[in-house]
Amino acid sequence: MAVARESILALLEETDGRSELYDGELREKPQMSFGHNDTLDVLLDQVKSQLSRNLHRVRYNSAHLTVPNGNSYIPDLVIVPVSAFEDFLSNRRRFERYADPMPFVVEIWSPSTGSYDVDRKIPGYQARSDLEIWRIHPFDQVVLNWRRQDDGRYVESAARGGMIALHALPDVTIDLDALWA
Repeated sequence: MAVARESILALLEETDGRSELYDGELREKPQMSFGHNDTLDVLLDQVKSQLSRNLHRVRYNSAHLTVPNGNSYIPDLVIVPVSAFEDFLSNRRRFERYADPMPFVVEIWSPSTGSYDVDRKIPGYQARSDLEIWRIHPFDQVVLNWRRQDDGRYVESAARGGMIALHALPDVTIDLDALWA
């Protein structure tokens, strides 16, 4: 079994990071809609302008997050603490994959992925203990978020507008009205 898993992980790396691993099968991340991409662009601008590059970096459609069941997902956006880069600094060619919990993980709904992002990815991120997980629906103009509590459970909420301070990074706020503009 370990040989098969290592073979799959090696194959995953050969895809240039564009495939995700679902229950031992590779699934190429499909092209996204304009609404998805435009929402990601606005969110990316907001997040990057508020973070110190000395403490955090933003990855979008590139970093793999490993899930305890063996899956590997590419979130639309993830904030990565710079401390998580230590393993990569000695070998910058190494495949970018993280097992440790992240402070903020985002999936944006798109017609091409809408049927499995919530059912598969959100529980996977929760199993990883990521601190705040968002599912943004640009067409319905709603954000569902799950915030990890000190006792390990998640509290879910929804928002349609206004400013939201991030749970693990309270100095970072997201203007939802700007996402929908």
